[in-house]
Amino acid sequence: MAASLTASVGMPVDPARILLVDDQPARLLTYEAILAPLGEELVAVQSGEEALRRLMETEFAVILLDVSMPGLDGFETAGLIHAHPRFENTPIIFVTGVHVGELDRLEGYRLGAIDYVQIPLVPDILRSKVAVLVELYRRRRELRTLNQSLAGENANLVQANLALQTERAREYQALSETLAAANAKLSEANAALESEVAERRHAEQVSLQLATSLRKLDRRKDEFLATLAHELRNPLAPIRNAVAVLRGRPLDEATSQHTLEVIDRQVRQLVRLVDDLLDVSRITYDRIELKRERVEIGAILSATRDMALPSIEQRNQTLALEPPIAPVHVHGDPQRLIQVVGNLLNNASKYTPPGGTIALAARSDGERVRVSVTDDGIGISAEDLRNVFDLFVQVDAAREHAQGGLGIGLTLVKRLVEMHGGTVAAESDGRGRGSRFTIELPCAVDASPAQQASVAPGVSGARIRVVIVDDNRDAADMLALTLQMLGHETKVVYDPLLALDAIAAFGPRVAFVDLGMPRLGGIELAGMIRERFGASIRLVALTGWGQPADRERTREAGFDFHFVKPIDLAEVEKLCSVG
Repeated sequence: MAASLTASVGMPVDPARILLVDDQPARLLTYEAILAPLGEELVAVQSGEEALRRLMETEFAVILLDVSMPGLDGFETAGLIHAHPRFENTPIIFVTGVHVGELDRLEGYRLGAIDYVQIPLVPDILRSKVAVLVELYRRRRELRTLNQSLAGENANLVQANLALQTERAREYQALSETLAAANAKLSEANAALESEVAERRHAEQVSLQLATSLRKLDRRKDEFLATLAHELRNPLAPIRNAVAVLRGRPLDEATSQHTLEVIDRQVRQLVRLVDDLLDVSRITYDRIELKRERVEIGAILSATRDMALPSIEQRNQTLALEPPIAPVHVHGDPQRLIQVVGNLLNNASKYTPPGGTIALAARSDGERVRVSVTDDGIGISAEDLRNVFDLFVQVDAAREHAQGGLGIGLTLVKRLVEMHGGTVAAESDGRGRGSRFTIELPCAVDASPAQQASVAPGVSGARIRVVIVDDNRDAADMLALTLQMLGHETKVVYDPLLALDAIAAFGPRVAFVDLGMPRLGGIELAGMIRERFGASIRLVALTGWGQPADRERTREAGFDFHFVKPIDLAEVEKLCSVG
């Protein structure tokens, strides 16, 4: 489980050293910014020669190594590093900004590379990879310390043996007339010796168990990274093909609509994968906050059914919904509960053959409500049932399916259900006999319906002016095109330094502002807009960060809304529908 890779609570951990090797200072700054939250010691150098000098001076947990450098390139540097006995086990992650062929990739692995990362970097993925390797380094160092301690204990035991023999000879010589007393002392010494031996054996067993656990975690990490690459490529292939179709010969309306639906469906799959990865990281570091409210469980089931039904029907499967006989309320986060049930439905559909049946049902005994997802699919063996909720775990039968997933969905289900004060269990009669996942949640204590806030709807279809400030031209142009399709008038500003003059001339009602722009960031620009134009403009923050602290920061900067990329079209339409 992911918890086994984290440091024990309350135990101080010395920062590990991470060597960053890149001839481009800007990239070094990027690596440092991405890895700074790990709290480790980052050492940045700009050449392979300097990296070798630093390695001779101290020990590093991980090396982040650029492939293309003048002088010693990444491959040559990696070869020299792992040729040295001291550094042959130091993990290396290659960084490349160009496509790496299979031969180059194999050469990198032969030279000792653990993994490749591609420019542009995905911060959370790079940070997670480095964090895992640093934690493995710490475990190896702890194991080495434990072995040294065991060696010391062994030497002490030998010394104790020698002292015991000397004492025994002295006692025989000095107390020959008290043989009975000497024998008693000898028995006592033997008992102490047996106890020491037993403790040593126990320590050796603990050491072996720890080594086995580390090997298992390392294997799971490798399997997860390989699966992640596979799962990310799956939706990219149809997206790329769909783009090629749209760029080709003119298409009829039905073909165009189908192609756009393919792109939309695969983009949503990519977003789901990224969201699941982020949620695992947030749960691991206890950074998820539930937005609880009184919610009716039947509404959760209906919403989840509507989301999952298209993919289920696409596989020619049947979904049966059995809501509670009477309304049942729980005190929870509706979005997270939909995510939980949706993950279970998604799993059931993936591992149920075409023509199969899936049942989504809920029953309540007044104190607790039980939500079950039952299928007649491939089933789960008794051995796999024991660790089916562990992180990165996939049952053997699941690996035979093309859509095996990342092995994190059920872990998310378990953690989120537990955060709601509930439990989740898996049942199966064996391979080929289907499975059932059951969630138990406490019913809401307050029986009175919660007051619902009355929000006056906006005037749909009202034409407004919208300005978009984003240095990413593709993202800005596509958002502008989307707003124009909704009937709004737009202006795009690629340079944030020109934004104030553009706003003054255009007079927008809404401004979408990207936070991560060069020369002038979105936070600073928002303050300047508020200072010059007051509250006459609705400010919308565009960012890839969606933690509560990030939302609080944009709110304090003067933004009215905080949107995490990619933005849903329905949210954009709702925002721009003003009276």
